[in-house]
Amino acid sequence: MNGILRDKVGIITGAGSGIGQATALIFAAEGARVVVSDVNEAGGADTVAQIQAAGGDAIFVRCDVSKAAEVNALIKACVNHYGRLDCAFNNAGISGRMANTVMCTEENFDRNIAVNLKGVWLCMKAEIQQFLDQGSGGAIVSPASVAGLVAAAMAPAYGAAKHGVNGLTKAAAIEFAKKNIRVNSVCPGLIETPMVASAGSDSKMIQALMAAEPVGRMGRPTEIGHAVAWLCSDRASFVTGHCMAVDGGYTAQ
Repeated sequence: MNGILRDKVGIITGAGSGIGQATALIFAAEGARVVVSDVNEAGGADTVAQIQAAGGDAIFVRCDVSKAAEVNALIKACVNHYGRLDCAFNNAGISGRMANTVMCTEENFDRNIAVNLKGVWLCMKAEIQQFLDQGSGGAIVSPASVAGLVAAAMAPAYGAAKHGVNGLTKAAAIEFAKKNIRVNSVCPGLIETPMVASAGSDSKMIQALMAAEPVGRMGRPTEIGHAVAWLCSDRASFVTGHCMAVDGGYTAQ
């Protein structure tokens, strides 16, 4: 199969819906063999079924990215099945609850950090170690957000985690640049996903966010997926340590 990810093996976490699912389908269409991972087994199975129906190659491995043992098992399952790992999109994440810094609960803060930041770090650790063991380099993309670039009022825990993802991205990029390991992040604006839909009860908030988008609409999951696929491809061979805004111009204001 031709494509910018031809013959590569990629892992995508949080691939049972939304951006993760869209990216997994794009990876497969671009020629990659895909390890689909999520805590949502039904969603993960659906993603694999869609890839296979289109003639692609994919397997599902359940993983809670906040647990080191499960992340290590995910990497092992990938290597056992496909023989190696070439790229990864550490997409798994949660939105948490909206509240200001004072009203944000300790439980909400801890959960955001555990999944959105620690989970990315655990995945990075395991993926980079696999790249080093292979001696062939590799590419990692992690999901930050515009909330990792600018203030995230009413989402202090989420914003702190996403700023942390960008910090991890830059550190790892510099540490392993000479090993041909590239580490980047994507920073989406408001994207039309189930996570955003679940916040629909606060329609005024959604409308306000949409009004702040210069292009006047939400982004589509595929628009993030194509950016991730490019960052994981050899076409981005001179790109590392970059936090790419894919936000309809939001952070250019």
